[in-house]
Amino acid sequence: MTELDELEVTPVTTIEEALALIDKGLGGLTERQLVSASEVADLLLDVRSLLSDTVLSDSADI
Repeated sequence: MTELDELEVTPVTTIEEALALIDKGLGGLTERQLVSASEVADLLLDVRSLLSDTVLSDSADI
């Protein structure tokens, strides 16, 4: 098995959902000059959660 065969494919819908979440979060942040670290951390955790849920559900399907 090659390295390419071992790569997991993330469904496009999940990537689109993650991008939408990032765009929504960044849209609210760009209007402000100061953003707290906790707000940025919340956004990153939301994106991570969305992507990790997909990885876990894909693992369960195997």
